Amino acid sequence: MAATKASSMQSKKKGGSFLSNQMKKKNNDSDDESRDYSPADVLKFKSAADGYLCSADENTYGIEFTRFKIRDLDSGETLFEIQKPPSEEIDPDAESENQNSGRFVRYQFTPHFLKLRHIGATVEFVVGPKEVGRFRMIERHYFRKRLLKSFDFDFGFIIPDSKNSVEHIYEFPALTDDEIQDMVDHPYETKSDSYYFVDDRLIMHNKADYAFDGGLGGLYDP
Repeated sequence: MAATKASSMQSKKKGGSFLSNQMKKKNNDSDDESRDYSPADVLKFKSAADGYLCSADENTYGIEFTRFKIRDLDSGETLFEIQKPPSEEIDPDAESENQNSGRFVRYQFTPHFLKLRHIGATVEFVVGPKEVGRFRMIERHYFRKRLLKSFDFDFGFIIPDSKNSVEHIYEFPALTDDEIQDMVDHPYETKSDSYYFVDDRLIMHNKADYAFDGGLGGLYDP
């Protein structure tokens, strides 16, 4: 298993498949999925995309994520783990009705997650019969209209018909107690976009949102 460390890009503003096709006008300079988006384009976005910037059909390489695990590197505790069920357990009719199924994940963590500084995200994925050139993921995290952190991971060249595993290392920014309370008080207003490129061409776009009020009966107590 390889481990890669993100090269991060901070916002100039103060301030980690199982894992519609019609795009609306974006409020962050994006148009629709018919446009070809480059890494430089998505690195300019100041808020989460309203929809998907490419169709599921753009993934002509058969890249499929099969397992995802998040762990706290400092304690070793596993925080989240999900694995794609065997193909015989998947309803093909349900998948065909919604091409975007599997492109969105909703997470719920406790407030303690926002105090973690070093997270390891292990992803396992398979590749079809085509070789994958430079496989790159840019993942941008936002709270409301504010960029929290941008991560840039380079998977490199992937051989055809392979099963792969890689752990990405996330170094999260320190948040104030007021920022943590605000994010706890507004579940699912923290969002992320994961853009996957092959040779700088966008082939996959996955989205997630996050709540940090898990296990709370009342207010967060720092």
